Amino acid sequence: MQVLSVASECAPLVKTGGLADVVGALPGAMAGQECQMRTLLPGYPAVWPKVTLGDVVLSEDDLFGGPAQVVAARAGDLDLLILRAPHLYDRPGNIYLNAASQDWSDNPERFAALSFMAARIAGEGAAGWMPQVLHCHDWQAGLAPAYVRAMGLGQVKTILTIHNVAFHGLAPASKLDGLRLPYWMFDSQGVEFWGQISALKAGLVYADKLTTVSPTYARELLTPEFGMGLDGMLRARAGDLVGILNGIDTGLWNPATDPDIAPYDKASGKAVNKARLEVEFGLPPGNGPLAVLISRLGAQKGLDLLIEALPTFLARGGRLALLGSGDLGLEQAFRALGEEQPNVSVRIGYDEALSHRMMAGGDAILVPSRFEPCGLTQLYGLRYGTVPVVSLTGGLADTVIAANDAALRAGVATGIQFAPVTAQALAGALEQLCMLYDQPRLWAQIQANAMAHPVGWNTSAAQYADLYQAVITPT
Repeated sequence: MQVLSVASECAPLVKTGGLADVVGALPGAMAGQECQMRTLLPGYPAVWPKVTLGDVVLSEDDLFGGPAQVVAARAGDLDLLILRAPHLYDRPGNIYLNAASQDWSDNPERFAALSFMAARIAGEGAAGWMPQVLHCHDWQAGLAPAYVRAMGLGQVKTILTIHNVAFHGLAPASKLDGLRLPYWMFDSQGVEFWGQISALKAGLVYADKLTTVSPTYARELLTPEFGMGLDGMLRARAGDLVGILNGIDTGLWNPATDPDIAPYDKASGKAVNKARLEVEFGLPPGNGPLAVLISRLGAQKGLDLLIEALPTFLARGGRLALLGSGDLGLEQAFRALGEEQPNVSVRIGYDEALSHRMMAGGDAILVPSRFEPCGLTQLYGLRYGTVPVVSLTGGLADTVIAANDAALRAGVATGIQFAPVTAQALAGALEQLCMLYDQPRLWAQIQANAMAHPVGWNTSAAQYADLYQAVITPT
C-alpha cells in the first residue's frame, strides 16, 4: 500500500508536541505492515539542515502568494516530501506563532498550501509515486480531503486523524476564494462553522474515514462536553470513526539504551538517575516520591488544579520537577511556586534530552489533564518505570491500569487514576502516590508492571493497515 502522511510537524525534524512524535514514528511502524509511507511536511528553516535532498517532484507557480516546489528528501529512515515555499514557511521561531505568541496571520494560507499540494500529489503523483491513501493529521491537513473532493480525485482515499479536536484551524469566510475552496462547500454540511471556514470540519466532512488517537477519546468526541462544537458532525459520522491508540518509538525511548541517562534496566537505574536529577534541578534529597511533569502549560492540562493540590503532597515529603511552557499566567505561577517551595523546581521551555533524564530519574509522572486525546508522556513513564498519575479521560484511561484494590490484588496495576478532574481528587491521587511509595515491595511491583506494559506501535500499526486496506478495497 502507498500512503502519503500529511502533517505540520514530524520528529525529529520539527516538534512542538506529541503530534510530531506520532508522525515521525508512524512510517517505521507501518513498514512492517506492507505499507510504504511518505510524509509531506512544510519546509521550515529548521528542517532543511537535517535532511538529504533529492529531486524536485512537483512545482506550483503561485501557491497562495509565491512559487513553491515539493522536494524529495530523506532523514534517517524517513521518506519525505518537503514543501519549499519560503513566503509561507521561511520565518523564525515557533512554526505556528509569531514573537508575540500569536498565530501567524497567514496560518490559513500556510496550511491550506500543505493540503492543496497533498491533493495535487494525490492526483498527479510525485516522480511516478502515486499514493492510494492520504492520511491527514489534524486541522493543518484538514483541507486536503476537501481539495481532493473539489478536484474530483475519486481514485485516492482520505483519512483524517483527530489528534486534538480543540484546534479547528478557523479562517474568515472572506478567504474562501483565496483558499481555492468552491462556494458550494461553504454551508453547514461543508466547511462552514459559525460563519467561518473550519479546516478541521472540512476534514471531518470530506474524509472517507476518521480516526482519533484512543478508543475512549473516540467515544468522548461524540458528546457536547468533549466535541468542541463538532460533536453533532461526529455523531453523524460515528460509523466512520475509529479510535486507534497511539504508540511510542520504543527504540528512541528505551531505558536500556538511552544515551541521555545513566545505565538502566528493570532491576536498577532509578537510584542513580534520581540522584542526578535532584542535583540538576537543585532539589533536596527526601524520603517522599519525586514527581516529574513535562507538559505544555495550559488549562487543558489541568495544571491550575495541580497548584491547588500540591501543598498536601509537599507536606508528605513529595517533590516536583517541572519542564514546560505555554500560558504566561501558569508560567509565572509555577515560577513563583518554585521560588517559594524548596521542594519544587521549575524549568520554563522544552529540552528533549532533559525530558529523557526526567523520565529516568522521576518516581512518578503527573498528567492531570481535563481532557487528553491520547497522551504520550504517560507512555514514556510506563516505559521507564516512572509511575503515571493521570486523570480518567481519553487515552489516559486506555493506557494506565489504576491501582485500585482489585488491580493491586491481581498484581496488575501500572499507575494511579483519579476522577472527577478536580483539585480535591488530584490531591487524593497524590496522597495515594505517597502511600504506595511508602510500601517498597508493592511500589517495585507497580514499577515492574509499568515497564512490562506494551507501549509500542505493533497493535496500532496493524489496525491502521487494516483501515488503509478497507478504504482502498472496493466494496
